Amino acid sequence: MLFMLIVRGSRTSEAGRPPAPGLREAMDKYNDNLVEAGVRVMAKGLYPGSTAVRISYPEPGNPPIVKHGPFEEPREMIAGFILIDVNSREEALEWALRMPDPIGYGEGEIELRQVIEDPETYYREVQSQFDSGK
Repeated sequence: MLFMLIVRGSRTSEAGRPPAPGLREAMDKYNDNLVEAGVRVMAKGLYPGSTAVRISYPEPGNPPIVKHGPFEEPREMIAGFILIDVNSREEALEWALRMPDPIGYGEGEIELRQVIEDPETYYREVQSQFDSGK
């Protein structure tokens, strides 16, 4: 099962500020542990939102709207991600809880999300739940 550990942006990450002292070493060790366990698929940090572009589609059928960063709320941004391949949601949560504060300065926040690996199965499940009123 694929899961993405999404590191939420913060004022620190969006300002492009260096990591808290010791954080790089702690994250390197965490990533080494993921690799040694054979669960890490990919891990990347992202440039601050000041370099980002958002494309929205507020009116169906009309051209999209393009907005260049920076954006107002840092927590709406993603500072980085780690993709892991594990046997269960519980194992994914265990790995997420082992991650050090990914931003430092007490600003870190991680969101754990399962990746849709088989869209057809996923959409059948969603449709079934919708049809049953759940």
